[in-house]
Amino acid sequence: MFVMTAVAAVFACMSVSAQHINTDSLSLVSKISADQLKLAKLQNTVDQKTRDRQDYATAAQQSADKNKTAAGRLSNDPTDKKEARKADNAAGDARSDAKKARKASVKLKDLDKNIAELKSRIADEQQKLNAYIPVSAASGGIIVPPAVDSTHHD
Repeated sequence: MFVMTAVAAVFACMSVSAQHINTDSLSLVSKISADQLKLAKLQNTVDQKTRDRQDYATAAQQSADKNKTAAGRLSNDPTDKKEARKADNAAGDARSDAKKARKASVKLKDLDKNIAELKSRIADEQQKLNAYIPVSAASGGIIVPPAVDSTHHD
């Protein structure tokens, strides 16, 4: 009788432990999936952010060139109000475009940083998940639950 109670207790503990492991592994799979989705969305924006940065840098360079030209004209006749206004406007445009170029550069840098962090987090979560997966499945990269022996042995 005592042996049956001990065996029942061991099986109950194993069942609870297996459920805890299953819950943990499912939680990790869910986190990995969510992070992979976020990563894909971020990676899809890299090309556009790169183009934006390049476009703003080009615009800033063109504005700076226009500002230089306007300043040169103003230096020929410093009392010309029309040229002074053009130079002032060109300087404002150059400042504005340079600011946009800096912001676009920071956004791309932040995007690259976020992508790197997500990749690292996914790798960490995958390492944790590999502890729950049998070695043969972990090496293949496919999550396969262990086979259940349904045959009755006597």
